[in-house]
Amino acid sequence: PSALAFAEGQVAPHELDRAGLARVRDAFAAAAVRAARLGIDAVQLHGAHGYLLHQFLSPLSNRRTDDYGGNLENRMRFPLEVFDAVRQAFPADRPVTVRVSGTDWVDGGWTIEQTVAYAQALEARGCAAIHVSSGGLDPRQDIPVGPGYQVPLARAVKEAVAMPVVAVGLITDYDQAEAI
Repeated sequence: PSALAFAEGQVAPHELDRAGLARVRDAFAAAAVRAARLGIDAVQLHGAHGYLLHQFLSPLSNRRTDDYGGNLENRMRFPLEVFDAVRQAFPADRPVTVRVSGTDWVDGGWTIEQTVAYAQALEARGCAAIHVSSGGLDPRQDIPVGPGYQVPLARAVKEAVAMPVVAVGLITDYDQAEAI
């Protein structure tokens, strides 16, 4: 969303203007139409791991000064516009889900509290399920990797929404999965 390189020495992307935002949003919707035409049963928007929708959500990568940057409501605006366009384009009897990073694992970045607010906004718009992962946006991330390390993130979201929530992250055997 902003002209910020991922890391030192890398090329910074171009900041999307309003026409670029509309073009990207419409491309997501067109992909949903094609998926429906092919008989795909469900679609999932990938808004995690530093992909474009996650970049809009995180204050680390979104430094815009327009209606798409700054406070949480503004940073959620474009990902929600994309969701709305996809939900409208995909048949109502088929689910649209979203994958998110529950946290950036960097001070000053995207947090689980913000993820909960985003999940609630998605649910209000008809999101069928949310898949909670984490990280991937910033090379400074400090991820406490261990068995089920992302489960608490999914649990926090599940406590705030009625839609199904998917947990991931070193869930390696069926006893662990059943306990979760």
